[in-house]
Amino acid sequence: MKLHTKIAVGLGAGALVGSLCNAFFGGEAWLIWVSDNVAYPVGQIFLRMLFMTVVPIVFTSIALGVAGIGDLKTLGRLGGRTFGYFALSTLIAALIGLTLVNTIRPGGGLSAETRDELMARFSSQGLAQSGPAEFGVSTFVNIVPRNPVQAAADMDMLALIFFSLIFGAALTLISKEKARPVIDVLDGIGEAVIKIIDMAMNLAPYGVFGLIFVITSQFGWGILTQLGMYVVVVILGLVLHATIGISALVKIFGKMNPVTFWRSVGAPFITAFSTSSSMATLPTSISTAEKELDVQPKIAGFVLPLGATMNMNGTSLFEGVTVLFLAQVFGVGLSLGSQAVVIVLAVLTAIGAAGVPGGSLPLMMLVMATVGVPPEGIAIVLGVDRILDMSRTTLNVCGDISASVYVDRIDREWEGLPPASPERQRLAVAAD
Repeated sequence: MKLHTKIAVGLGAGALVGSLCNAFFGGEAWLIWVSDNVAYPVGQIFLRMLFMTVVPIVFTSIALGVAGIGDLKTLGRLGGRTFGYFALSTLIAALIGLTLVNTIRPGGGLSAETRDELMARFSSQGLAQSGPAEFGVSTFVNIVPRNPVQAAADMDMLALIFFSLIFGAALTLISKEKARPVIDVLDGIGEAVIKIIDMAMNLAPYGVFGLIFVITSQFGWGILTQLGMYVVVVILGLVLHATIGISALVKIFGKMNPVTFWRSVGAPFITAFSTSSSMATLPTSISTAEKELDVQPKIAGFVLPLGATMNMNGTSLFEGVTVLFLAQVFGVGLSLGSQAVVIVLAVLTAIGAAGVPGGSLPLMMLVMATVGVPPEGIAIVLGVDRILDMSRTTLNVCGDISASVYVDRIDREWEGLPPASPERQRLAVAAD
């Protein structure tokens, strides 16, 4: 049985058993004991394995992504355009997600009593919280950490990301001989952290069962109704960004017909959906960009590996929707300033999300803690994350390919080359 099937079974079994126990034995001492001493510890082991990957994966992923650009002076034009497109497309995705979740309010249907009970159960657990973050001058000042080690220990998200970006940039400014060993160490640490996430995800079926059982045995079916609405909002947001956001970017910046673009990306679309991994889809993405969209190999080889690490449109949308959904579930009111912080963090943490299944979960918990939402509340959505992971990874990959189309157009104009022609390229490939 595949892992995502096991997770779905764990979700269904935990929800069913927990809800039945709530209906027939709610409040009984033995049920509370089982929930607190059996189901809860199993779920906590799974969650804590995710928690412990947060700092190393943020630091290594962002630092390596920036360092991977190479010589900033030489690649300034290309890198600047690429990063600008990544940031714009990711910001659009996050804004679409937050607009939908504020309009539909999928987590707003719970009673005040249920929300109070949820907050009481989760607010004292997990990462330290200082209440909803506000967006002001002090926020910008505090982005620069006095002590990066202390920032990491305190889970200070913005400071940690800032230091990671600066460290990665610094690696591009020293000699390659001195930078190479550091990059190799960071790469090894990053690979090891990804394996830890893999191990944690192998525990997911049992962890999800325990976490959902704890919630449904206490609160019944009500929370599951809100969960279904949350799934609908995330998928609707992903569809809107694909059909409107990415299509508009391809038309305006890539100067390509969106219909031609979407007809050409079928192979990476299916691969990304089935694997939930931007990295696993990378060879297919590069091949499709070159052979179907006539993107120059040097551009595809630069933009797409960088995009698989740093350009996560679907992930930023998913994170924004999830944080606000859980804020609604817990009754945490987020001001416009706090939601601006969510947007900024959704864009920045999408850079640090590993391109593997479940790679965004540790970072999303950190965003939740930053704005005062209990991060262990992620247990509510873990059971449905697999289908959402497949969907958002598909959007991530398509966003990467759209970026390569744009950067290729810019490079052709700089070099005086004729515009890309997907139709001509397909005919040439067929002739070969």
